[in-house]
Amino acid sequence: MKEVLKNYSGIIFLLLGITIGSVIGIVIPGFVEYIKPIGDIFLNLLFVSVVPLVFFAVSNSIASLEQQSEFGRIILVMALTFLFFILTAAVFTICAVYLFPVSGVSGSSQVIAETANSDTWGNRIVSFFTVGEFTELFSRRNMLALLVFAFMTGFAARKTGEKGEPFRVFIASGYEVMKELLLLVMKLAPVGLGAYFAFQVATLGPQLFGFYAKPLGLYYVAGIIYFFLFFSIYAFMANGQTGVKSFWTNAIYPTLTAISTCSSFATMPANLQAASKIGIPNPIANLVIPIGTTLHKNGSSMSSIIKIYVAFLIIGKDFFDPANLLLAVGITVFVSIVAGGIPNGGYIGEMLMISVYKLPQEAIPAVMIIGTLVDPLATVLNSVGDIVAAMFVNRFVKV
Repeated sequence: MKEVLKNYSGIIFLLLGITIGSVIGIVIPGFVEYIKPIGDIFLNLLFVSVVPLVFFAVSNSIASLEQQSEFGRIILVMALTFLFFILTAAVFTICAVYLFPVSGVSGSSQVIAETANSDTWGNRIVSFFTVGEFTELFSRRNMLALLVFAFMTGFAARKTGEKGEPFRVFIASGYEVMKELLLLVMKLAPVGLGAYFAFQVATLGPQLFGFYAKPLGLYYVAGIIYFFLFFSIYAFMANGQTGVKSFWTNAIYPTLTAISTCSSFATMPANLQAASKIGIPNPIANLVIPIGTTLHKNGSSMSSIIKIYVAFLIIGKDFFDPANLLLAVGITVFVSIVAGGIPNGGYIGEMLMISVYKLPQEAIPAVMIIGTLVDPLATVLNSVGDIVAAMFVNRFVKV
């Protein structure tokens, strides 16, 4: 019993904090504004700790790989895994909306006014992958640029040979230090996440039963089925029954963290811990999970299909026309992989959808509302999916 309590004490305290926060959010929502700063402080500490961890984890993993072929295989298998998972999620959601169609959904008459971005697509592409100042790299709003820089730093560290050994030691040491820092920050999780969850329940909870209940219900049912069924299938494909047991034993903490924070970024430390307990080698886990946090979005894939479906219901067009379905899958891949790494990526994906389908602006509020209200489960699917993706990559690449 003592061993069980020791192993699950973190989960127990986190559940206790979330439960207390939920009760506060339901019973005394007016009190939430006083405790929300506690949650914000915790999340801020988490964010500023995770950014350098991403840099050190990715660059150290690349620099420490002994053979060039190992890195190439990891990247290739990781890319194919991400694409396979995202497409599977999209096709599964299309089947769900076909078998269980939603009717009677109306759009809001209010159009959300947004300032148009006058940048050219060339400038946007440049901003996706690079920044103008070195200091801007270490902002969580520029994660894709940070990943590119970490990749290049790792490559450079490898190519310098013996002369680069002190720097390789530095980034390896930096990775260990940042892991310990995150462990210290995560000790505040029960209090911080409890406060933040109280805010979520008090503000978003009532909307879940509002105007968009049917498409939201469809998303949550399909998402929960995908979470338990497909993640189990992926874990089984990765390592048989042992993989399934190991995954679900260690996925609890990341799942609770994702639900509480609605942030794949904030869930990454819990994912790295879970990957270590599962037995995924560091060179794989430290590449797949940080990169997956930015570029691998199962939940976003499913929500993209739902939002496109709802937009078509509003304007009375056939979502299941083959040409529309192909475009939907293409937009979904973009939103799930590319837009996941840029600021306001979800909004950019929604605007792309409106533009490609030439939908009226009245559809914009609907897809934005859906995107906001599915965020808790979408974050779970996005973030916890990175663990099973790392297991899947480890199945085909041994380091």
